[in-house]
Amino acid sequence: MINPFRESAQDNAEDMELIDLAKNGDRAALEKLVLRHQAWIYNIAVRMVFYPHDAEEVTQEVLVKVITKLSTFKGESKFRTWLYRIAANHVLNMNRRSAESHEVSFTEYGSAIDSIADADLPDPRSVPVSLPILVEEAKHSCTMGMLLCLDRRQRLVFTLGEILGATDTIGGEVLEMTAANFRQCLARARRDLHNFLNNQCGLVNSANPCRCPKKTRGFIEHGHVDPNRLLFAADHVEKVRDVAGHTASEIDDVVQRQHMDLYQDHPFLHPTDEIHWLQRILQREDLQRTLRLI
Repeated sequence: MINPFRESAQDNAEDMELIDLAKNGDRAALEKLVLRHQAWIYNIAVRMVFYPHDAEEVTQEVLVKVITKLSTFKGESKFRTWLYRIAANHVLNMNRRSAESHEVSFTEYGSAIDSIADADLPDPRSVPVSLPILVEEAKHSCTMGMLLCLDRRQRLVFTLGEILGATDTIGGEVLEMTAANFRQCLARARRDLHNFLNNQCGLVNSANPCRCPKKTRGFIEHGHVDPNRLLFAADHVEKVRDVAGHTASEIDDVVQRQHMDLYQDHPFLHPTDEIHWLQRILQREDLQRTLRLI
């Protein structure tokens, strides 16, 4: 899987070839083009709105915009820049989704976690998945939720630059800001998240009492983790670090590497049934008329 934020000239050339075919009504080429980028848009969306089902809706909205506007793409910029600029503008300006409508400050978020009493893990016979997976779900849910404490632009910059590996230059192109401004915004997001993690989370600072295994049962009892409907953890998932293709060694600061490791350990998610999902989008008559799909 290519990382569109670190693509080669060949990757862009392949996109351009698919675009030319899609503009001439080649449905298979359009499907291939969209599938090259769909999961990346989805991974941006889920970190903006938290819930995967909301992220699927956001991703579909972005893809409809991209497909509808594809005929206007003239190749004056890289397709990657054009596509992810559409995605970025959409997530920055969309109506708020469920979890995002309840954004809180880091102080409020920390107090909410503290209010959940420590407890032993549940009896393994009482839950449908293994306890290590439940602990992973608690960890990913908690750290995903922390992103909602950042404002939208910070959250998007952090997702692009820290999680998905966009360089300052590419991130700046997507968000229509200078590389220096992108770098400064990313530094502020890193600082805010690190300050919280360093004061709250035992994964980053071993002196902190908060531990995922101690909170897992409480998360279940408060409805933050559903053993029957896991949002982020599974037996076999791709990690962001494996897909994004960059490592913590690219950041010299040891403190920054700690929370980068935490977010690089997040799963790289895929929409449910993504091929049929895309095919349903392409059944829309307005899209078929726009691209004269055959």
